[in-house]
Amino acid sequence: MKTSRYPRPGRKQIKNIWGWLNEITLYKTPADCFTDESWDCFNSYMIHRFVSMNIDYVELTNCAQTIPYDNKQQTYNIYREMIPKKKVFLKYLKSKKKPSNPHLIEILSEYFQCGKFTAARYLEVMKKKQTLTILQNMGIDEKESKKLLKNE
Repeated sequence: MKTSRYPRPGRKQIKNIWGWLNEITLYKTPADCFTDESWDCFNSYMIHRFVSMNIDYVELTNCAQTIPYDNKQQTYNIYREMIPKKKVFLKYLKSKKKPSNPHLIEILSEYFQCGKFTAARYLEVMKKKQTLTILQNMGIDEKESKKLLKNE
């Protein structure tokens, strides 16, 4: 049997996450109406992540996440059936926390003799004056210390 690169008539082709989110919230197309290529683009993890950004769907997402990620059609059907048919804006919220200076974290890691992750946590709770004192104790001059602390 020869396979065509074009979808069979009546089959929908979805190419990205936005198309899948529109199908779940607005169009409500049955799961068997999509091409295999469309299902390859379905990412359960990202669908859960976007749907959970709406406060009304957090509990639904929590329940739907118990379905294995490779069971894409079941995940799609749960969301399709449980979310009302309407245009929904699912805003993805990013972290507002700025990344710390990696050189400063490395210095603190050396000072406290701990890993970089732990040193980054220490940096979050320490005041600038405490950090400045540590940098001076490590032999870093005041000008360089202030440069390291500029973004903190």
